[in-house]
Amino acid sequence: MTLVRWLVPAPLLSAALAAIWLALAREVSIGQCLLALAIGLAVPFMTVGLRQMTARVRRPAVVVRYILTVGYDVIASNLEVAWGVLTFNRRPPAARFVTVPLELREPMGLAALAMVTTVVPGTVWSELALDRSALLLHVWSADDEVEFIARFKARYEAPLREIFE
Repeated sequence: MTLVRWLVPAPLLSAALAAIWLALAREVSIGQCLLALAIGLAVPFMTVGLRQMTARVRRPAVVVRYILTVGYDVIASNLEVAWGVLTFNRRPPAARFVTVPLELREPMGLAALAMVTTVVPGTVWSELALDRSALLLHVWSADDEVEFIARFKARYEAPLREIFE
């Protein structure tokens, strides 16, 4: 391991942290730049033990399709939830807990699935079973639980299996 790689174990993360610090500080002074540099170097160095897992992306084209699908679903579900809030008195949503059985076992894929479920509005809460066999979701509206599970698995889990497994 070279000295530079030892000092900066995650260069992209260091640069991102420094840039985010400067953006949040809303000031580009020498002091803020030094603080951004210190944070950018210290945080990745202190968290190197948390990043021991590496994942191999097997289908890059599926990644692009997945990002577009999630982006579309974020916009569509925002509109759906907004409409549901506006029409709440006439037609309350069919909120419920739904258990989605999982076939995905790769830890990075499960992490991506967890992030997606927190980004897409309408999914209020989620919990992964200890044995990673199921995901319990609280959803804003799921009239047909079987249809919801099939759609969730097809849109979110299946592409992640293609990408990571």
